[in-house]
Amino acid sequence: MTPEPLVCPRCGTTHGLDERFCPSCGMPLVYAGATGVDQPVTERHARARKIKPQYAEGPLVRVAGARHQAEAEFIQGLLLEEGVPSMLKRTRGFDVPDMLAAGPRDVMVPQTGVDAAREVLLQAELIERDPQRPAIDRPFRILAGLLAAIAVVGLIVWALTQLGS
Repeated sequence: MTPEPLVCPRCGTTHGLDERFCPSCGMPLVYAGATGVDQPVTERHARARKIKPQYAEGPLVRVAGARHQAEAEFIQGLLLEEGVPSMLKRTRGFDVPDMLAAGPRDVMVPQTGVDAAREVLLQAELIERDPQRPAIDRPFRILAGLLAAIAVVGLIVWALTQLGS
């Protein structure tokens, strides 16, 4: 009985028994009978084959935000076509049950895929080119609005006292 040849689970090319990794994509080789290469590939396996290993390491980092589930899944599809894995997470502070598709989502990618993801999103014009622009945090915006309202009320009260005297 001759041993089964080794095959790459991603690209499906056959290799000799002396090799351990696919020279073209770097995936570990498995025995041909163990991969189910002759069987139809499920959608989950097809998606996993698109992911480039160099983009799949490190902690998750937010690269984009979406207004709702459908928009977030669209962004995920764009990233997957470039080999960048991603995960969706409900944006903090939004008070809607998780089962609903409404509500903003954060698109998260592994640290090594951040640059590639940002490039894809810039080309699709889904994010702005200048990420260094300082963002004013929400509490500071609320404080500034409150101070402006107090100043306006103070001016009105002062004007009324001046008219009355």
